[in-house]
Amino acid sequence: MPCPCSSGQTKPCKSEGSAVLKEQKTNTFFGGAAILAASIAIVKIIGALYKIPLGRILGDVGFGHFNNAYAIYNLLLMVSTAGLPVAMSKTISEANALNRGNQVNRVFRVAWVTFVILGTISSLVMFAFAQSLADLQGDSLAAPAVRAMALSCFFVCAMSAYRGYAQGHSDMVPTAVSQVLEALTKLGVGLALAWYILYLGFGSEFSAAGAIGGVTVSGFVSLVYLIIHHHRHHGKKNAVATEDPPDRPGHILKTLMAIAVPITLSSSVVPITTYLDTVQVQNLLQSALGYTEQLAVSLYGCYQKAVTIYNLPAAFMVSLTACIVPAVSAALTKKDALGAGKIAESTLRVGALLAMPAGIGLAVLSGPIIQMLYPETNQEVASHCLFVLGIASVFVCIMLLCNAILQANGRAGLPIWFIAIGSAVKLLVNFLLVQMPSIGIKGAPLGTLVCFVLVAVLELTAIKKVTPYPPQYLRVFVKPTIAAIVMGAAAWAAYGLLVDHLGNTLSVAGAIVAGAVIYGVLVLLLRIVSRDDLSLMPKGDKLAKLLRIK
Repeated sequence: MPCPCSSGQTKPCKSEGSAVLKEQKTNTFFGGAAILAASIAIVKIIGALYKIPLGRILGDVGFGHFNNAYAIYNLLLMVSTAGLPVAMSKTISEANALNRGNQVNRVFRVAWVTFVILGTISSLVMFAFAQSLADLQGDSLAAPAVRAMALSCFFVCAMSAYRGYAQGHSDMVPTAVSQVLEALTKLGVGLALAWYILYLGFGSEFSAAGAIGGVTVSGFVSLVYLIIHHHRHHGKKNAVATEDPPDRPGHILKTLMAIAVPITLSSSVVPITTYLDTVQVQNLLQSALGYTEQLAVSLYGCYQKAVTIYNLPAAFMVSLTACIVPAVSAALTKKDALGAGKIAESTLRVGALLAMPAGIGLAVLSGPIIQMLYPETNQEVASHCLFVLGIASVFVCIMLLCNAILQANGRAGLPIWFIAIGSAVKLLVNFLLVQMPSIGIKGAPLGTLVCFVLVAVLELTAIKKVTPYPPQYLRVFVKPTIAAIVMGAAAWAAYGLLVDHLGNTLSVAGAIVAGAVIYGVLVLLLRIVSRDDLSLMPKGDKLAKLLRIK
């Protein structure tokens, strides 16, 4: 509907689009999606706090064993749990809307049995074939870590049933709390076990298994919490008898699978690629370059230490991506395509504003950061990997935001194909570069960079074509890029001036502070953000008023 001030316009006016933009952004941040997004961000930060000291405890070889076991676990877990919780929550939500209490109970029982079966199978596969799976990756000593993680598959599958049930009742708190509880337990128990096993004199492969044992314990603790919460808060609902006849278990299972299988297929692209990456890189180092297994695993461990740091910027995109889909969808439902376009543009600009300084900062300070966090690792390899991955992290963040925009516009299938294409290109680049003696392990992060640059470009192109009011990319990216490059140069120069006087750690801190101050000043001078952009954030309107941003 045209705005009264439009004088016959057929498109919504700017003021109407801005009003809807503000309303949708504000409401989105205070719903269940925001709670879940915040918990995921916290979990990712705790995960980094877990892996950074763990890398120092285990060393390069032990960290390689740890990540090889984790790649197998992630693959089996994604196949087991990627789609079923979503299918379960959707089916239960629909039954609740129709007041079908018996249907809700039966869906939960069918899903619970299915999860237990899948978890049992995954755990048995990891335990029984641990040595074969480790050998396939070119890391025979990872087998103890694989076995130590086997039971985690069962615990997480069982957890997924309770999380799906709660989400079906629009209750995001159990999922959020259990995720944070799981991460904190893993942090405390995993680090303690890894250190203690090394203290007893066992090898790095057993210390890696101890760290993995912390993951298993955390799964058990989180499952116990979910069971207690379920019986306290939902037990009475389960006990209430209703008159509705529930569907047959076979029909319910078929319904769940129809929803879950496509989601599982799309979600499995990344863990499958990660697993193939571990297999490909380590075997190429051994077969093509003649490295010993220990050297190949050690180099892969260096690479994974850089990966741990590179994953941090993406954690701060979670809140934005969780808010894009409902905000854009609501605007489109109201036939406000202009408002939807403004939300997408603001989100991309805020995302770029956060991602670019983080990525460029990691790149220009890659050597000092590695020296500060991992002083005993192979500095040349890890620093080079972080330099490349720092740049790649910018495109990962852009990709995550684009995924959400496409999903909100009803084009959820496009990101699946783009990520699959990017993953195939990554494996090809790995194959071409890793086996070159002059490049070796340094080819792996280059494959990651090429992958996410390609995916981001494809998704930005798709958004331009499929949305009625696409973001103006020059307006979104040019000013943040200029500000981030100047910030990176300032941080690099500040570190060089300080390092001879303060040492590495204090110089890194000083460089980060100097870069942040200069970046903040440039953001204001270049007028990169608007009031609408800041309204994406809690208290954003007050911040805009304080900074006199219109």
